[in-house]
Amino acid sequence: MPITKIELSKKWDDLDKELLASFVHETMVEVLKIPEHDRLIRITEYNENSFYCQKNGSDNYVLIEISMFPGRSLEAKRQLYKQLCHGMAKFGISVEDTRVVLHEVPMDNWGIRGGQAGSDIVLGFNTNV
Repeated sequence: MPITKIELSKKWDDLDKELLASFVHETMVEVLKIPEHDRLIRITEYNENSFYCQKNGSDNYVLIEISMFPGRSLEAKRQLYKQLCHGMAKFGISVEDTRVVLHEVPMDNWGIRGGQAGSDIVLGFNTNV
């Protein structure tokens, strides 16, 4: 049940945004073992005066933030970082211009499936990967 936000330091065309969202989602399905149908991704694009990154970054910077249930191993997280950062090459983005941040939100802090606490439901998938 991750909620993913992708922030782009410049405008992308619609097809590339869809391909990017699909790439990020497919990577999470593979690495985090989330259900295929579980896709909630937001993409925000900025103009040059609204996104400031490190001095050695280019004007093609990408920030991927994923809020998810706790439980994934450090090894799974490492694999996720690597696959996301290296996979950005297909979009012309270098590994240095890609940052991934994970937010592990306790299940008590998720209101899902009609307003139930995440800790009160059976997910139907394992977060311990």
